[in-house]
Amino acid sequence: MLNKDLKNIYLGAAGGLIGFLVTFFALRVGGTFRVDLTDDQRYSLHPATLSLLQQLDQPVSATLYLSGNLNAGFVRLQRATIDLMEECQNRYPSWEIETKTPDETEQKRLIQAGCVPTLIHERERNGKTVQTPCFPYLKIQYGDKMTYVKLLQNVRGRSGEQNLNQSIENLEYALAENLHLLRQETTPRIAFLEGHGELPEQNVYDLSLSLSRYFQIDRGVLGTSADELNDYQAVIIADPQQAFTEKDKYILDQYVMQGGHILWLVNGVAFSQNALSSQGFTPAIRLDVNLDDLFFKYGFKVRPAIVQDLQCLQVPVNVSANREQPNYQPIPWFYAPLLLTSERSSITRHLGQVSSVFASPIEVLPVDSLRCEVLLATSSDTRLIGVPAKVDLADFNPDPNAFQYRHAPIAVALEGRFASLYAHRQPPREITKQGQTTPYSPSTKQVVVGCGNIIRNEWAEGQPLPLGLDRYSQMTFANKDFLVNAILWLTDTDGLIELRQKQVALRLLNTQQAQVHRATIQWVSTLVPVAILAILGTIVFFVRKNKYSKI
Repeated sequence: MLNKDLKNIYLGAAGGLIGFLVTFFALRVGGTFRVDLTDDQRYSLHPATLSLLQQLDQPVSATLYLSGNLNAGFVRLQRATIDLMEECQNRYPSWEIETKTPDETEQKRLIQAGCVPTLIHERERNGKTVQTPCFPYLKIQYGDKMTYVKLLQNVRGRSGEQNLNQSIENLEYALAENLHLLRQETTPRIAFLEGHGELPEQNVYDLSLSLSRYFQIDRGVLGTSADELNDYQAVIIADPQQAFTEKDKYILDQYVMQGGHILWLVNGVAFSQNALSSQGFTPAIRLDVNLDDLFFKYGFKVRPAIVQDLQCLQVPVNVSANREQPNYQPIPWFYAPLLLTSERSSITRHLGQVSSVFASPIEVLPVDSLRCEVLLATSSDTRLIGVPAKVDLADFNPDPNAFQYRHAPIAVALEGRFASLYAHRQPPREITKQGQTTPYSPSTKQVVVGCGNIIRNEWAEGQPLPLGLDRYSQMTFANKDFLVNAILWLTDTDGLIELRQKQVALRLLNTQQAQVHRATIQWVSTLVPVAILAILGTIVFFVRKNKYSKI
């Protein structure tokens, strides 16, 4: 550890010397001269951002409200935001930057606009804790349009340092996304499919409200024209319970063959929620919605099985033998797994757990023209239950040794060229408007989720509850963020979603090692700079002495 600290000190001193020389050179030649020497390229703009800046045709005004009495972590976030805006200003000169601390009037205006302040907890030397409110928001004005960009990302279960670091990683994407929306002249359209027992509008209300920021949202059943979906950027099929006709499958298939994008949320098992609530048990059977052949052609299968996971939600259960004195205790509900998210995908990067109920695993088939990425998976303690089966609320003590399955895929993203199910078949007779059947698609995308409940929001007292909210624990999981990101990934044509892949290394001080080697580090960090200055001064002295002694 000590050798590593010394190495970092020497590298820091060398970097400081190089920085001094570069600054001196830039001042001598005039203008701005910047070189990003960081290994994670934290000071470089992504090509998608550069392309977006080139498309701007109106002045941009940016006001940063993250200022005032900030701790070191928020100062880092503030500095990173200013650096990003200055780099954008270098690429697009019609960009004004302002940093201000909002007064009481401005704070009220920000709160009315939905900007929730964040409390910074600091402990003073006398041990007293002080709470200071701050507004980690950036106001962007583009022409006559304006929006607020939330800078701070909070993920449940992660430390403050990790959340701040992830917020810095997400800065460029957040800025580019909002600029893209501000300059957007027409609103793209997406559609929720109906006609097969899909979730009604009220049960996807919260997600629809979030997606309305980006899209015009339509709902409806399929007609008889083969190209009626071609005007939509994406189609969402949310938990169908009835079989698809060949006509509907043909329309969906040809939509994909024309480069369309589909978000499938399909269960492999049918069960009765009413029976489970009233009787305490429900039979579970295979859910056949007549999509197996289409899915097989597209390179995946939704298996007819239910997932149980030791990492799951808890539900209140009356454990009292006396009915007159109920005693409700939290009991693990193994049929409600908390799904893990992948850090490798731009859809799920930095997201917390996603809640689900009665999820079915996804099996991916080998197709050379497709690239598959697992988005959601169960934990390493998983059990798969085939159907037919009986789901019983009293089944709270299964054998832990039965949970031998690891990381069952529940959601996957597929990208590439898909083959048509109807390439060598006659179109259904119900199709009235059709051209020639397209056998292969261009490069396009689909997302498959083996759980329709992931998209469902509940209602209470006539009001929709937030998507992903567990009413018992009052925790909100990342269901909505996952689904919004999935739709944005499906419809992304400018590569902006790839900005979420940016990584900034979090280099935290090892406080234990620093305390052990505190004296050595202090001496080295104090003497090494002085020694460097002394050596440079000695060199300069002898050079000058040798130069002027010959005169």
